[in-house]
Amino acid sequence: MKIATWNINSLTVRLPQVLEWLEANPVDALGLQELKLTDDKFPHLELEAAGYQCVSHGQKTYNGVAIVSRLPISEVVRNLPDFADEQARVITATLATAQGPLRLINAYFVNGQAPGTDKFAYKLRWLAALTEWVRSQLAHYPRLVLMGDFNVAPDDRDTFDPIGLAGTIHHTPEERAHFQQLLALGLHDSFRLFEQPEKSFSWWDYRMLGFQKNRGLRIDHILISDALKPQASACHIDRAPRKNKQPSDHTPVVLTLAS
Repeated sequence: MKIATWNINSLTVRLPQVLEWLEANPVDALGLQELKLTDDKFPHLELEAAGYQCVSHGQKTYNGVAIVSRLPISEVVRNLPDFADEQARVITATLATAQGPLRLINAYFVNGQAPGTDKFAYKLRWLAALTEWVRSQLAHYPRLVLMGDFNVAPDDRDTFDPIGLAGTIHHTPEERAHFQQLLALGLHDSFRLFEQPEKSFSWWDYRMLGFQKNRGLRIDHILISDALKPQASACHIDRAPRKNKQPSDHTPVVLTLAS
């Protein structure tokens, strides 16, 4: 079983790239972030023709998340129930797998702009609410995946310039502490369960030849619960889509779970 996450940075613009990637990489479930479209504009027909059913939580121009799955989807929850928020950032659903129900939380974490700003304070409040949501979900669904664009580089090895970027957005002690709080719930960073190449990143700035110079960050993550950890057999970052014409600035992260 394969599960992937990808911040697509406008599904309207990059639907052909998603369809091409799914044809070459027929994962069982894909979490998309930054759809930048409303639910009535979501391309259900095109994705269903490719063999996937979908649930989305969209928003005009900004944000938006979706789960695209070859497996049956049920028990869908949009956003965080105990956190009032106009921004479409979270979608949670249960996938029917051969090994039993798998609870999937797909999230587009708040960027936060810069420490000390109102947006950063919102990010910290949102992270605290997300942590409580994950805690409650784990109590009912031991087989759980939390994935998405976290907008957090959890460790110095997850950034191209750990010294120069220390304390800046995505690298602050507060953000990294929240990442550790998620792990403390009983989650595991699936990418770090395996030996990985140095300077493995999932996002690169469009400017200043960021991708070509590998000036990137690893901010897209797939966290898995204790119950799923023994099944994890591989996790990798697929850099190929970042080479596309008009690519997203993010690229997919793919987790393989053994049956």
